[in-house]
Amino acid sequence: MSRFVLIGGGELRLRETMEIDEYLVSLAKEHAGERRARALFFPTASHDCMPYYNTFHKVYTGALGISTDVALVAERDPDPARLEEKFARADLIYVGGGDTVFLIDVWKKKGILPLLKDAAERGVPIAGLSAGAICWFEEMYSDSVVEGEFSMYPGLGWLKGKISPHYDERMLDFDEIVRYNRWRAWGLENRAALEIEDGEPVRSISAGGKVYLLDGTDGNKVTRREF
Repeated sequence: MSRFVLIGGGELRLRETMEIDEYLVSLAKEHAGERRARALFFPTASHDCMPYYNTFHKVYTGALGISTDVALVAERDPDPARLEEKFARADLIYVGGGDTVFLIDVWKKKGILPLLKDAAERGVPIAGLSAGAICWFEEMYSDSVVEGEFSMYPGLGWLKGKISPHYDERMLDFDEIVRYNRWRAWGLENRAALEIEDGEPVRSISAGGKVYLLDGTDGNKVTRREF
């Protein structure tokens, strides 16, 4: 069973998503069984920012007690055998925030997607925050190309639908796009996560934020339903 836990935003270093992080650790431990669980962190969207990984390690190892590893693929060509070993040992894959368009481009060029797909099919939970949350969908609302200028971009298409992270910050603009195009879409607030199993949304997890299913199909207004 594939499982994605998609976080709309929040500062990991300030532990704003701690309730969600605790849930992710429980999934990792369940996958690991008797072994010590291991999380594999992808800082690709932040151009392999090591301070970001250090923060992840402090939270997931220092506070939550599982081991961590990092996959650096943005600024270097990874060794295929070593990267496959990292995936084989992972009980959780966590994709950090940053530039979503860059993230997808790197993964396609560096051959990361087949490894991710195999991990998902083996039941390894996949989590992501902001860019790491929206990249899996058919279309995503992002300012990846020009910072501060938001638009819709194609995602990987592994999950159906359209999505915006940081919905509490982008609500008015994203709602207008949803209404104008008569779409249904997801809005993930900071400190909130959407869990999807085998392509089907099953629950939200909150550390203070909310997940909304948006309906603009009548063309006059957007109806928000808390999920």
